[in-house]
Amino acid sequence: MPYYLASATAHAALGQAGMLINLIPDFLAVLHTADRAAAYGRYIDTHRALLHAYWHNYVIEPDSPHAGEIVRSTVSADRQDLLATLERLDVVALARAAEARCVELLAPDTDVDVVLMVGVGAANAGELVVQGRGVAFVCLEHFTSVQNPDTQGLGLDPELIPLWLSHEIAHAVRYTSPTSRAELRELVAESSGFYSYWETGRRASLRELIINEGLAVQVSQAVSPGHAAWEYFGYGRRQYARIRELEPVIERALTPDFDRRGLGLRLRYLSGGMSDEARTVDRYVIPERAGYFLGARLAERAVATRGLAWSIRASALEITRLSASAAATA
Repeated sequence: MPYYLASATAHAALGQAGMLINLIPDFLAVLHTADRAAAYGRYIDTHRALLHAYWHNYVIEPDSPHAGEIVRSTVSADRQDLLATLERLDVVALARAAEARCVELLAPDTDVDVVLMVGVGAANAGELVVQGRGVAFVCLEHFTSVQNPDTQGLGLDPELIPLWLSHEIAHAVRYTSPTSRAELRELVAESSGFYSYWETGRRASLRELIINEGLAVQVSQAVSPGHAAWEYFGYGRRQYARIRELEPVIERALTPDFDRRGLGLRLRYLSGGMSDEARTVDRYVIPERAGYFLGARLAERAVATRGLAWSIRASALEITRLSASAAATA
C-alpha cells in the first residue's frame, strides 16, 4: 500500500495539492497504551516509508542503536503544551489554508502531500520525497508557544505553521515538478524518487542549495505575510541584524564557492551546529544559516519579474543571472 494511503486519518485535498495527512491522532493513541515504546514501534511500522524518511533525513537511522533511547524519551515526554494547543487551535484548517495559497501561487503540476505530525524534537518542519511524491511536514511539538525541554520543543507561535509549511511545500514542488529545471530535481530522480538531505548536500552545487532555500523563503513571505522579518529565515532578532550587517562579507565568502559541491558547504552556510571556527571566513564568523538570507536576496529579481511559479522551477543559474543583470543596471 502506498504510504499516503496507510493512515486512517488521511484526507483528500483539492486539485494538485496532494493529500493532507494528519498523524497527530495516531501518535496520541500511542500515549494511551500500557507499553508506549512498543506502540510507537507499531506506529512507525504503520507509516514506515514516511517516518523512516523523516528519521533518516532529520534524526538518525531508525535502526541504529540510539534510536530506542530517542523513542523512550519521545513517548515519556510531558505533552500538556501540545494538548492545550490542539484544544484551542484548528491546526488542520491552518494547514489547509497554507496549502490552498501555495496552489494559487505555485500552480503545482505534481502532487505534494502535507503532513501534520509529532516528531522527536528534531526539525520543526521539513521536506521529503518518498516514492517520487513530494512531502511537506510540520512537527507540532515545536508550535505550542511554550519551550518544552522534555520534547525539545522550540516554543514557536502556532500561527507560524503556514509560514513553515509553505516553505517546505516550495521545496517539494521544486524537487518533483516535471517542469522543474533544478539540480535537486535531477538528483531526486537519479535516486529513484527519494530525497536525502545528506546525499543532495554532497552532490548539489552550493548555488543550487542557497537558491533553493532563498526561493522557499520568498514563497513563505507571500503565503504568510505580516510576521517579523527574521522569522521567515528561522533567525532570532539579533542574528538577523548581524547577518544584514555582514551581507557584503557573506556574499564575498559564498560567491567563489557557488559551483563547488560538498556536504561541508551545506553545513557551513545552511545549517546550525557548526563551530565558529568552521564558519570563519576572512576573520569573520559567518552566522549560522546565513545562506538563507543571501538566497532570498538573490531570488528577489526573479520573483519580482517572473513570478513564484516560474522561479520555483528555474535553475539556480537562471536565478543568479537575473540577479546579476539587475545589479548591473542598478
